[in-house]
Amino acid sequence: MLNKLRGFSNTKLAGVLIAIIIVPFVFWGMGSVFSGGNTNNIAKINNEAISTQDFMKYINQTRMDVEYIKKNINNNVIENIISKIVSIKLLDMEINDLNISISDKALAEKIKNNEVFLDDKKNFSRIKYEKFLLENNLTAPVFEIRFKNEELKKNLFTYVGGGIKSPYFLNNKIYISKTKEVEIDYFNLDTVYDTETSETEINQFIKDNEENLKEELIDFSYAKITPSNLIEIDEFNNEFFKKIDDIENSILNGSNIEDIKKKYNLKLEYLNNYNNDDEENEILKEIYQKKNDDKIQLIDKNDYYLLYEISKIKKILPSKSDLNFIKRVKENLTLKKKYEYNKDLFQKIQDKKLNEDEFLKISSGERNILNTIIKSVDDDKVFDKESINLVYSLPINSFVLITDVNNKIYLAKINNIITKNLSKNDINNKEYLVKSNSKIIDEIYNSYDLSLNKKYKVKVYENTLDR
Repeated sequence: MLNKLRGFSNTKLAGVLIAIIIVPFVFWGMGSVFSGGNTNNIAKINNEAISTQDFMKYINQTRMDVEYIKKNINNNVIENIISKIVSIKLLDMEINDLNISISDKALAEKIKNNEVFLDDKKNFSRIKYEKFLLENNLTAPVFEIRFKNEELKKNLFTYVGGGIKSPYFLNNKIYISKTKEVEIDYFNLDTVYDTETSETEINQFIKDNEENLKEELIDFSYAKITPSNLIEIDEFNNEFFKKIDDIENSILNGSNIEDIKKKYNLKLEYLNNYNNDDEENEILKEIYQKKNDDKIQLIDKNDYYLLYEISKIKKILPSKSDLNFIKRVKENLTLKKKYEYNKDLFQKIQDKKLNEDEFLKISSGERNILNTIIKSVDDDKVFDKESINLVYSLPINSFVLITDVNNKIYLAKINNIITKNLSKNDINNKEYLVKSNSKIIDEIYNSYDLSLNKKYKVKVYENTLDR
């Protein structure tokens, strides 16, 4: 349960960011505060301890459902809670260490200017403020402390990553990477795959995959129960539903479908060795799909009740004279050939063993080769988004396997990359300035993360948590 938490000190910044992101303003609420109990420590950051009381306080403050926690003990719920508590504590320690503060006057102004508390004329509304406190079970002092803590956290991140203004050359670099045009030659590999399957190949494939090719056949019986065949009138009345209840009770008490047939004079249909080959029959299809559920079931189908019992399930390898089976074998064999072909081609690309002559040879001639220009990294009209991103990460003369929106696979070669610079008067200049700033800030945060790793040592007391 604690494997992730043991490595928590390597990702402190990720945890720190959670504290400022996952606690939205509108969800603040005090709730009841844990006031007693065990004070064993569950974690320590440097010399600052986090106790079980801190743990319970966090649960109460965030109004977490205790039953949810109990049910998800084995799904890392405890370690996630501890990670968040450690993040909050680490933030507080960092704020104190850097002497980051906010004056009472500035705090009051921020509260008064918060959109949640503004009326239609954009003026602070005391009524809205007090209504918010009541709805969230908060007193004004508690709310103001929490609001102040959130502002201090924001100030910390402004301190770390604020005031950034990216230079033009970085903005331009991102602009070029996003807007460059890439010319490619490509062809559909469906035109070159070996789709022929010999009898020898078919026999070998069946031998190698015998267990996977076996089909499940079922023997079963069923009946459609309606008022007319259960109570001899065409009306869904109390008598009909009482008998339906009796049938359900009989099933729960261990009766089989033959017992129920005799008692209620039902007419059963019997099928043996059924393999879902009649996909038009919805009743048979549903019974086959439920073959691994309870063997006898009564299902409400609105217009009737379906009663069925599966008496036997067996797995057999179909005969080679079964045309549907051979068709399925051929399809699987062809897919296997395609997979192996793509795998070999991918390895050639990785090993730099694919060249222009080989590309032309594989395509079976220039007549099969298409040419297109991808207009930008967002141009996914033909090829899917992942393929576009892959193409845009490669240099000229690269070969690559890509897919289209219909999952068709293509071999492509990058012929040319056309770039243009961002004009300093371009209307998109601001957009790329923001993107460039964000990239620089991310790098600063990565450096800050390394600093936190050295500055704060996190220890988790696993025995306390397990207990």
